[in-house]
Amino acid sequence: MKVEKYRPSRLEDLISHEDIVKTIRKFIAEGRLPHLLLYGPPGTGKTSTILACAKELYSPSEMQSMVLELNASDDRGINTVRGPIMSFASTRTIFSKGFKLIILDEADAMTNDAQNALRRIIEKYTENVRFCLICNYMSKIIPALQSRCTRFRFGPLKPDQILPRLNHVIDAERVNVTESGRKALLALSGGDMRRVLNILQATSMAFPEATEETVYTCVGHPLPSDMAAVANWLLNDDFASSMKKVRDLQILKGLALADILSELHAFMHKVRIYLLEKLAELEVRLAAGTNEKLQLSSLVATFQTVRNAVAEDAAAAT
Repeated sequence: MKVEKYRPSRLEDLISHEDIVKTIRKFIAEGRLPHLLLYGPPGTGKTSTILACAKELYSPSEMQSMVLELNASDDRGINTVRGPIMSFASTRTIFSKGFKLIILDEADAMTNDAQNALRRIIEKYTENVRFCLICNYMSKIIPALQSRCTRFRFGPLKPDQILPRLNHVIDAERVNVTESGRKALLALSGGDMRRVLNILQATSMAFPEATEETVYTCVGHPLPSDMAAVANWLLNDDFASSMKKVRDLQILKGLALADILSELHAFMHKVRIYLLEKLAELEVRLAAGTNEKLQLSSLVATFQTVRNAVAEDAAAAT
């Protein structure tokens, strides 16, 4: 099972960013595809989108002569721009009509000199070739290149967008995944489809069943139940006791303090959001003229609910 095996090959197979796909489809249909700059977090469909576009623009026999793809494994200095890119952009094919396509993946890794040289090539050969720059950070692309491209931002995928594709891969590969395992995969994805499939593959190779525990163990992340226990110790136990318990958990599970900090931040952030929502509701009710004593009891109950929830999650972990 490989990530590339399930890469969408057609625009209709893409699972998100419908507005972007619709716009690019219209450009292709009208024959006026501009230079493109696709940016956003990894695993959100940038490369898949432009490769699917290339397959719509060219037949399989034309792909080699009409499409040049350079990625992070290639040299990105000024010599590459003046060499292979310049040579490809300046030549025309005898038997194919239309424009060529140059795809520069991880374009934010290019040096400033290379980007400045590329700017001139884009201007000079715009009738013969279209460029598609793909990057994670648009701020690393010089303004001169940005202004010559139509920009599209690919945001992180939502869980409800990832889940159907994840279920398709699970069924196709016949991987044994529990419901808690699916939730763990989505929680660890961060909106990155590639990351989901990589974690699924690693877990399926290491364990007979992908559960919440095996998924988190495979990637070395602390379990949510462990984070609930840590939060409970830090909030309710004395210094010596909480220090010993957290240290014992690190040794038992092989956890780095950096991982505990990052997961604890996310856990406490959820608690904070819950508290802020409840406090906002209390403020609205007070502004509407409700009984102050009743709302005070609601305030105390809100914090008690959070404390009990943390304690229950910690108890479940043990």
